[in-house]
Amino acid sequence: MDWYGIAVFVLPGMFWAGVLILAFGLVKLLFVPLSMGFEFVAWRRRRQKAPSLLDQQPMVSVIVPGYNEANVINNCVESVVASSYRPMEVILVDDGSTDNTAELMAALAAKHPVVTFVAQPNAGKGAALNNGAQRAKGQVLMFVDADGIFTAHTIEDMLAGFTDSGVGAVCGDDRPVNLNKVQTQLLTVISHIGTGLVRRGLTVLHVMPIVSGNIGAFRRDVLDVTGPLDTKTLGEDLDLTWRIYKAGYRVRYNPRALVYAESPSTIKGLWKQRVRWARGLLQCLRIHWRMIGNPAYGVFGAFMAFNALTMVVVPLLQLLVVALIPLLVAGGANPVPPDAWGVVGWIGLLTAVFLAVFSMGINKAWGDLRYLWTLPLWPVYSLFVGATMFWAVVQEVRGAPARWNKLERTGVVSIPTRSLETL
Repeated sequence: MDWYGIAVFVLPGMFWAGVLILAFGLVKLLFVPLSMGFEFVAWRRRRQKAPSLLDQQPMVSVIVPGYNEANVINNCVESVVASSYRPMEVILVDDGSTDNTAELMAALAAKHPVVTFVAQPNAGKGAALNNGAQRAKGQVLMFVDADGIFTAHTIEDMLAGFTDSGVGAVCGDDRPVNLNKVQTQLLTVISHIGTGLVRRGLTVLHVMPIVSGNIGAFRRDVLDVTGPLDTKTLGEDLDLTWRIYKAGYRVRYNPRALVYAESPSTIKGLWKQRVRWARGLLQCLRIHWRMIGNPAYGVFGAFMAFNALTMVVVPLLQLLVVALIPLLVAGGANPVPPDAWGVVGWIGLLTAVFLAVFSMGINKAWGDLRYLWTLPLWPVYSLFVGATMFWAVVQEVRGAPARWNKLERTGVVSIPTRSLETL
């Protein structure tokens, strides 16, 4: 087949694939009115002093698993202990670290009466969390990564997210703490949109799909129904969230419950993290395939089908479309007219700027506007994410071992700790 034949065969498919990708990108605009509705309801609840689980002052157990976390564990635990909420306890679980994490955890337990230290052989994050949960005394369990830094009111705000008996878990807002690299500055901008904006809208629709592994709170009685975390999947947080929906409960997002945590500051670290996330998603889709599009699970079942399309199919399709462009150009075919590139580019940039500014505004994070200059890097990041999904598919097909494969923490904190006391 000559180049003309290839172009005739490929170009229509590329066009419709491009339309699909653009359509799903513009869907984020729908989250603007949804997030405004979320904020209105939250404002009205605060004004009416509507009841929440916070009013009951339940015992809270903060469980912090750790593997080679010597650079960050002190900041994490000191911020949790300094929380204004009581009653609470902190359970530190060392997962067979090869550095001095265990010694630091033991010292923190000796220093603070509310802290308990537990050591176990290396078995992974899920096993460490399960170990801590078995020892916990609280009616509410909070799972927190060892690099997380709390504000004075993080725990209170997490409890306030339990607005009724149908809420089984609450997810807080995790924001990057290490803003010393271009990469982490870009991730900050993206997180305001992907977390702050989108999760507000998903909560309104009752389809919040994940309780983030570094800032999640769970009712003990709900975990008694769902059972412990799955230690064989890389997406233990995602799997647990879906089991909560399967048990008939909902998940809420509370953007006021802040934790500051490290984002990957190197390309290698970002690659490892995103591949792990992508593999976790694929594994959970395989485990819970009966829920996908299943009307028995209401709107969440339908959302799972949409989520699989946007998180798996669209990134791979985007990667394929971009990969075919050089092939067609080499053969003399023009896959996209030059004028179209300009139109698409301007639409994409203006949409991204609008979403970023709106998201930072609704998060009251105006200081992060100084990182808007990184937005032209977003298309590169988007292709990068597509590549990680492709590699995750390859790894799953090969049956590669599922390892924790956590980030190498740097201990960089760009947020003044004094300001956390007032947030």
